[in-house]
Amino acid sequence: MEFQAPVADILAAMQAAEEPERGGAEDIAPDTVAAIVTEAGRFATTELAPLNQIGDQRGAQFAEGVVTCPPGWREAYRRFAAAGWNAVAASPEWGGQGLPIAVEMAVQELWNAGSAAFATAPMLTAGAVLALEAHASPDLKAAYLSRLVDGTWAATMNLTEPQAGSDLGALRTRAVPAGDGTYRLTGQKVFISYGEHDLTDNIIHLVLARLPDAPSGTAGISMFLVPKILVGAGGMESRNQVVATGIESKLGLHGSPTCTMAYDEAAGFLVGEEHRGLACMFTMMNITRLTVGIQAVGVAERATQQAIAYARHRRQGRAVGWPGDGMSPIIAHPDVQAMLMRMKVLTAASRAVCHSCAYAIDAGRVANADRRRAWLDRAALLTPIAKAFASDSGVDVASLGIQVHGGAGYIEETGAAQHLRDVRVFSIYEGTNGIQAVDLVTRKLGLDSGRAVNRLIDDIAGYRGEARAANHPQLNLAADRLDAALDDLRSATDHMQQSMADDRRVKVLAGATSYLRLAALVLAGGLLARMAASAGGRVADGKPLAIACHFADMILGETVSLRRSVADGTTDFSAHATTLLSHSNPETP
Repeated sequence: MEFQAPVADILAAMQAAEEPERGGAEDIAPDTVAAIVTEAGRFATTELAPLNQIGDQRGAQFAEGVVTCPPGWREAYRRFAAAGWNAVAASPEWGGQGLPIAVEMAVQELWNAGSAAFATAPMLTAGAVLALEAHASPDLKAAYLSRLVDGTWAATMNLTEPQAGSDLGALRTRAVPAGDGTYRLTGQKVFISYGEHDLTDNIIHLVLARLPDAPSGTAGISMFLVPKILVGAGGMESRNQVVATGIESKLGLHGSPTCTMAYDEAAGFLVGEEHRGLACMFTMMNITRLTVGIQAVGVAERATQQAIAYARHRRQGRAVGWPGDGMSPIIAHPDVQAMLMRMKVLTAASRAVCHSCAYAIDAGRVANADRRRAWLDRAALLTPIAKAFASDSGVDVASLGIQVHGGAGYIEETGAAQHLRDVRVFSIYEGTNGIQAVDLVTRKLGLDSGRAVNRLIDDIAGYRGEARAANHPQLNLAADRLDAALDDLRSATDHMQQSMADDRRVKVLAGATSYLRLAALVLAGGLLARMAASAGGRVADGKPLAIACHFADMILGETVSLRRSVADGTTDFSAHATTLLSHSNPETP
């Protein structure tokens, strides 16, 4: 089936995220934003979507240190860069368009719906640009930013090592001062997306490493810019001592080369201060975590559209009340309808949560000084929620897509299986979703002495009020269910905060994933209800109302069991873990 860019749905989610004090998009007319998203949708539909299955079937190829992307990708990337899509959120000082992160996320969804494997390359470059804008020296900015922004060069992030995955404090790559203001890096990095490729002539690696006098742990990490090709006054000069030694054979994202990188006294340049590299890298990681959520939304949208199209033409059995001759389309069967509706509403919910986070990031950049801290806290609070909820939902949606296809979904010909294989990594990379949940409950719930999360809950209650003001019977029922879910969130939040205060960390950590999903569901329920209630007390016709009500009817009720899991289900967690996970042999009947 041909992918259709969901422009109206994206614009509605962006609008639902806005607050009275606009943050980040106030100087951009809605018509301009709509035109940008529409044109991005055209590019995704005509240029990227046809490459998706090619990338999956052919994949990236590796031979003697050279990585070749799938057929058509290099040409598509050049058209992508020439159209200015690499420069959406970058500063105009370096040739960027200076648009809000919300707009960047809107177009990123479309790139990923077109081809998530392709979209990973510009996603990484966009994140690196933000990190260099924030932390690099003027000389480094002058030498590298404009060519990253215009897409002439690409960028990566190099964190993971064989012994240091999620625990960055264990990394061993070392950087030794060369005496001329540069450093020599030696070590190995693994799982490096687009560490080597043929889309651009130069690749700029942002690498975490340790200086000789570095303290142990994360406090001793510095960040370095290491180019594939060294740059002199006259342009690119010599090949640096960094090479790809291989690429991974993966479950999905076959077109995106995941490389093992070897650094052998490679020349690099310090970004930011010594031993402060993790803070620099988190500028890139935080925005990339939100983008991973958007990646999942894009794949979920593509999977949903494909499943609906298949269900409309596939005929099996006779649905209840089917008036036609012969078998009915499977979309007429209530069970199939239920799966498709769950796919539709989870995709919409994930999109809304991600745009709420993007709006907070934008507001944190432009709000008045007395409000900026609150918006920065909101962005920090929502980043793990958006990344984890959207990527988990993407897996759920893609799996349901296979189920809708039945046996045809289990074979590769239809392409339904590719969506599940591609989306599966999003809940793993850029910090596993378990890590996102731990970050949320141990760090983010305490922001502003707990007031940040309480402000979020109050705002969701305000969304419920907007829904009630529409005075529509179905939306009133959705608001009632949101009321109950808000009570669950308040109760679970109080429990988590008190458990942290009492230093009951095992209980907190055991309930972290349940708490994150609970918070995400309540936020999504509020945003979808707000989307259904348009200005002037009227209700948006058709799809927004149906999505908000179905979400409230069929998904929001999960908050009851999630609250119980947070409050009660972890009481004997350690004892149960000892019993169930012991090394003893299973009992013999």
